[in-house]
Amino acid sequence: MRLRQQEWPSAKRVLDLTLGSILLTLAAPLLAAGALALAARRPSGGVLTRSPRIGLGGHLFVLRSLRTRRLRLDLLSRLPHVVRGELSLVGPEPLTPDEARAGTAGPAGPAEAAEATDSADPCGPTATTTATTEPPGTVTVPAARDWRQELRPGLTGLAQVRSRSGMPWDEPALLDQHYAEHHWVGLDLAILARAVHTPLHRAVRGLTRRGKAHLSDTDHRRSGYSAAE
Repeated sequence: MRLRQQEWPSAKRVLDLTLGSILLTLAAPLLAAGALALAARRPSGGVLTRSPRIGLGGHLFVLRSLRTRRLRLDLLSRLPHVVRGELSLVGPEPLTPDEARAGTAGPAGPAEAAEATDSADPCGPTATTTATTEPPGTVTVPAARDWRQELRPGLTGLAQVRSRSGMPWDEPALLDQHYAEHHWVGLDLAILARAVHTPLHRAVRGLTRRGKAHLSDTDHRRSGYSAAE
């Protein structure tokens, strides 16, 4: 009798499930209040936006988000996708099927470009005519973009925390590909810390600026002072 080998979840998935569940529990009251506030306004299309996205292995899923960006409730409302395994806390940006077919996932490497050239040449030595049947609910993307299908898209990612720098090497597609090739739990924790620190720092800095007294030169002059003295 052969025993089936049990597959254990990866450390990344354990982090997603554990931290994602904790964050969802903490954010639930805020998400409920935001949903009620949106429902009171009766927005067209409902309180949630729905968009098809490509996940792990090219499988399609419907990404649901609250129809607001206040307090980043749109991102927090995606935490159920993390718990269910459709998203990861950290990963490449989730693409729509049209974006994937258009090849916006990043540049191809030299080997991938050579393969694409050979397969495109009907007279080439490696030209073949094979037909493949994709399972339902999947999207076929160029072979050069397959790295995106090897991991779950993320709630946030390296591209989101670095793309604001304006540097040419911080192009989102390149950052996503770099993450896919070098990701590990330590990098995920660093990206999450950066994703939390940046908005908090901006909020605190904004409150500090509002609280500062705006003093003019005349605020320090004794009564009766005149510029003619």
